[in-house]
Amino acid sequence: MTAPRTLTARSAWQEVPRHQVRRFAEIAMADVPALAEEIMSEIQREYPHLPVVLDDSGEPMALVGIRRAIEAFVQHVAHDYPAGRPTVPPGVFQDFGRGEGLNGRSLDSLQATYRMGVRLAWRRFAEIGQRIDIPAPAMYELVDAGYEYLDGLVDQSVRGYAEAAARQAGERLRLQRRLMELLLVEHHRGDPSDALAERAARIGWPLPAKVAVGVLLRPAREAMAPAVGQGVLLDMEYEQPRMVVPEPDAAGRPELLHRALTGWSGAIGPPVPVADAAKSLRWAEAAVKLMRRGLLPAGEVLYCTEHTEALVLLQPEELIEDLAARCLAPLAHCGSAHGRRLAETLLAWLETRGGAPEVAARLGVHPQTVRYRLRQIRELWGEAIDDPDRRFELELVLRAQRLRGALGAPSP
Repeated sequence: MTAPRTLTARSAWQEVPRHQVRRFAEIAMADVPALAEEIMSEIQREYPHLPVVLDDSGEPMALVGIRRAIEAFVQHVAHDYPAGRPTVPPGVFQDFGRGEGLNGRSLDSLQATYRMGVRLAWRRFAEIGQRIDIPAPAMYELVDAGYEYLDGLVDQSVRGYAEAAARQAGERLRLQRRLMELLLVEHHRGDPSDALAERAARIGWPLPAKVAVGVLLRPAREAMAPAVGQGVLLDMEYEQPRMVVPEPDAAGRPELLHRALTGWSGAIGPPVPVADAAKSLRWAEAAVKLMRRGLLPAGEVLYCTEHTEALVLLQPEELIEDLAARCLAPLAHCGSAHGRRLAETLLAWLETRGGAPEVAARLGVHPQTVRYRLRQIRELWGEAIDDPDRRFELELVLRAQRLRGALGAPSP
């Protein structure tokens, strides 16, 4: 932005006799209506796509704004220039910027029309100055003042544009939050498709066939929202922000999310039909709880589909613990260390369905050690160890214990 003009002894305009200044202002003011019409006509010719908005009297608001802007500048030239800076007419040009913002247009065309107006006005003022013999240096100084004035007009429009953008962003966030609330309701009343479609349409969000719901953990209390892209619905109002990812398996989507969520942690639930979004949320919340307990990797955003075993075996804790107490009762009197070794051997045998050499390789011990332990296992469980249902239950609880860290991982 051009700095405000300051009064100096070298101002060429100050050397112009006052009667010439008054004469210039009188002629220019009388020409304002015709000049405003000329500028308006030229703008409509060059930018036919710009809408013509009428005021309450039926006159184009743009024409009113042009006229007021020229009048304010001429009055400043007549009475205050070069001291101070011309006062931009309040409201009108801010409304122009607001209108561009509300209609989703940029300010480029608007600023181009302002520059065109300044050029046309300067051409008319130069003719007046030449007619009444105002020296050229004074007129050149005046054109600089015109472009300073243009900066003020642009400032007004930018302010209005920013207000409109903020209002639209706030409204979109409100509508987006209402859409997410409906999406994530566990039990819909009746068919939700019409309501979903209506709310989605209001924010221009095409209803996808599938979604995945994410739950995020903030890296810091005041962390900025991640730039997940316009198609992803994000609600930062929750303590643990939520997001709805449309078509999560679409080409490029995982890579985009990975870049956007760098530095964040959390979980993204499995892809589900859009009407079942609440189910995806439930799995994501379960994964985050396991992350907080150190049972799933922390420090990144993980996908539930890559941790199915842990989510299935670790989430229903009470059921698994009750089953473990019943299935592993034979180990109760074996001592902690020996009982753990037998449990690891039993799990390796169940997973490999092999003999002592295969189990020994999995555990990293001697085959003879495995044979000794397997004999003990048969003594403890008896014929039940050959029952397919009992073996399934044993493998289930032993895998859950390994996921919790109670048993060692098998050798690579």
